[in-house]
Amino acid sequence: MTARDTALHGLKQERPEWKSWLSVIEEIVRETATARWETSVPSVQPRQMGIPLLDGATLAVDTSSVRRLLKRLTQIASLSGSANIATLEGALNADVDVLALFNASLCQDSERVDAVATARGADPGPLQAVVALLTLPLLHACNRRWAPSISESWVEGYCPVCGSWPAFAEVRGIERSRAFRCARCGCEWHARVLSCPYCTEGSHDAHVSLVPENGGAHRGAIDACKRCNGYVKTFTRLQGCQPDTVMLEDLASVHFDVAALEQGYTRPSGAGYALEVTVTDKGAAGRFFGWKA
Repeated sequence: MTARDTALHGLKQERPEWKSWLSVIEEIVRETATARWETSVPSVQPRQMGIPLLDGATLAVDTSSVRRLLKRLTQIASLSGSANIATLEGALNADVDVLALFNASLCQDSERVDAVATARGADPGPLQAVVALLTLPLLHACNRRWAPSISESWVEGYCPVCGSWPAFAEVRGIERSRAFRCARCGCEWHARVLSCPYCTEGSHDAHVSLVPENGGAHRGAIDACKRCNGYVKTFTRLQGCQPDTVMLEDLASVHFDVAALEQGYTRPSGAGYALEVTVTDKGAAGRFFGWKA
């Protein structure tokens, strides 16, 4: 059994009330392991420090594959029988602009997704949840290709691949090296000690460490910032988790999030870096990729 399978099995055992949604998660995690998205990953171009590798890319994807994946995720989610999720199948019919939704997902543009939901009479919440997962297979393919190109001097709080805020931090091994992890693409990058990823506050007095009463299988704490009221879950482990388990580890440690919220700390919504990305249809584009000048 792989680490991914073990994590999924653990979640199903611990959170039986999440059964329907975990079926959606399982489908997208399985999709991230496929090679079909690799041809949409462009070569790395020179970047100025602080700019994620995905910014400025033109990604040519197979529209039919995106549409099939969106339909599959929607159908699985609809098995829950929830009335608000049931609104999605009728709204996401053949004429919906799946490339626009794909682009909105890459850029974490919730306003664009809400606009589609409103125009089609769908519940925005379920559509946001499904669309957020839609680009994970491509993002993981990007991370697999680009990870060797990530600068060791990257010290931003957001992901160097896709610009997302970290899902959590890992303190690893006897040397206690610290790394942030991205739940969208699985990337890892250096995390500075006593530096808030959201507001960059670095003074010792502005930081507080909270330890939940019941940490479960996760050894760690909640590192919170008094300046911006942001927090990061921090886990102590021998080595980092696999990229395809980061999202699952984030879900499995939701009790840390609950504990942080109860103390008045939150995670910022949206992306850490506002990406500019263009998504085109492979067949129409006549080429696999490009970059803006």
